[in-house]
Amino acid sequence: MRKILLVGLMAVCVMPVWCCTNFIVGKNASADGSTIISYAADSYGMYGFLHFSPAADWPDGSVREVFDWDTGRPLGSIPQVAHTYKVVGNTNEHQVTIGETTWGGREALWDTVGIDYGSLIYIALERSKTAREAIECMISLVNEFGYASEGESFSIGDPNEVWVMDLIGKGAGQKGANWVAVRIPDEAICGHANQARITQLPQGKAKLTKEQKRLQKKLNCVCHGDWLWDKNLIAAAREKGYFSGKDADFNFQAAFNPFDFTGLYVCEARVWSFFRHFSSEMEPYFDYATGATYLATGGKDAGTPMPLWIIPERKVSVQDIKECMRDEYQGTPLDITQGTDAGPWNSKLRFGSLGFKLKDTEDTTKTTQYWYERPTATQQTAWSFVSQMRNGKRGVFWFGVDDAACSCYVPMYSCINHVPECFAEGNGDSYTFSPTSAWWTFNIVANWAYTKYSRMYPHIREMQSIWDDKFNAQQAGVDEQAAGLSEEEACAFLTSYSCAQAENVVADWQRLGIYLMTKFLDGQERKEENGQFKRNPYGHSCGPNRLPMPEKFLRLVADEVIHE
Repeated sequence: MRKILLVGLMAVCVMPVWCCTNFIVGKNASADGSTIISYAADSYGMYGFLHFSPAADWPDGSVREVFDWDTGRPLGSIPQVAHTYKVVGNTNEHQVTIGETTWGGREALWDTVGIDYGSLIYIALERSKTAREAIECMISLVNEFGYASEGESFSIGDPNEVWVMDLIGKGAGQKGANWVAVRIPDEAICGHANQARITQLPQGKAKLTKEQKRLQKKLNCVCHGDWLWDKNLIAAAREKGYFSGKDADFNFQAAFNPFDFTGLYVCEARVWSFFRHFSSEMEPYFDYATGATYLATGGKDAGTPMPLWIIPERKVSVQDIKECMRDEYQGTPLDITQGTDAGPWNSKLRFGSLGFKLKDTEDTTKTTQYWYERPTATQQTAWSFVSQMRNGKRGVFWFGVDDAACSCYVPMYSCINHVPECFAEGNGDSYTFSPTSAWWTFNIVANWAYTKYSRMYPHIREMQSIWDDKFNAQQAGVDEQAAGLSEEEACAFLTSYSCAQAENVVADWQRLGIYLMTKFLDGQERKEENGQFKRNPYGHSCGPNRLPMPEKFLRLVADEVIHE
């Protein structure tokens, strides 16, 4: 099993390791005709709650305050529009959904003045009825006020289409951005994970519609079919020295977010693992996605890159995407639950950061960087979602908190009037425990399970499956009942349903946590009989099973303990 890759520091430019993962499904690639976007907000210290803002009308002269999404730092204010739409999580009442992954890119293009990436998302959701309107809104904002973040990929969708947009600023004090957006074909699936993935732009002239001409003028961009990009994109790359070839050879990713080892092994590998679930043709990309080719060539060549999108070999369901969000590289050489660093009970938890450095024992002037795997499902996830955007039906925002592998996706309908207490902002935070908080409940269960993952995870998985099956079986009936109601009645009904299911799931997870604590207390395993912990004929507890560590692990520590 490939567990830790060794990378000589002289061979690799180590960039900061970013977080978050997005998967995208076009409407003709999905099992039910919906478009799908998933997103995991992965950041140590982030609290998992469900964002909510009601629809509102605003008087003339109103302003919207802007705060940096990551830090809370005030960024200023912008004029408010006359009407803003209801937003539930990262979707709105029109089922526009936006996710993101940060890739950093060229540091010379970063800025701290303007609108940050998180505020762009929520402002666009408040103001857009379609994915295209959201793109127009986001670019208009950065053109007018500037962009106060690093390089980002955005997933932007509505019930009809899904887009990917790569965007990075133009440098300190410069308004606008270097950006490109492309609509993902309806029959395709796509993913991005902290690495820019859009490469070459389409060539030749394209016949423009009246709307495209309007957009070109307003955004100062190029429209080419289902592609949009900043008009000065290639010229800006040349001016900065990021590109020097012919226009036809321009590659956005290579210019603004060139590969390093982490961009492959830590980021592209997650997309590779997503694609492999739906295509039998991904094995040839393994050495590319894991950085093996990059290392073999001394960083000169990453190998043949994966396509931006693929056509899946079968229809993709919402449940499939939930499972992909729970991916831990099972069944691949990257499986994070295997190897010495997983300990005796196959833990996915890695202490410290994603890697570590060691000095050579013989030549202490040499240092080697080691890297752990980084799967989609990770312990530092604050919250994640799978957004199901449906024509003719209300959207379903499947929401979960903490590590997706240990969590449960609960249906939150896009029209709900408020969020359940367990998901509410202000119900605790990452430093303040709340017994009614879903985030704290799921963290307690997951962190206890990490200590004996191979023993406890099957119990979590069983609970996941029970609720997944229940929600999937109920969906048609819930839709049918809501369809027979007025809009006001339907929203009230779906609010009640969504909130009740969330609270029921949290209650079940609290019971699960108590069960796992009792069963595996003190490193033992309590015996069970007929669904109860076993007692002797006099009502006292029976002795537990004292399970030895696996032989493979015992042999690793045998030389460090006394023996006869």
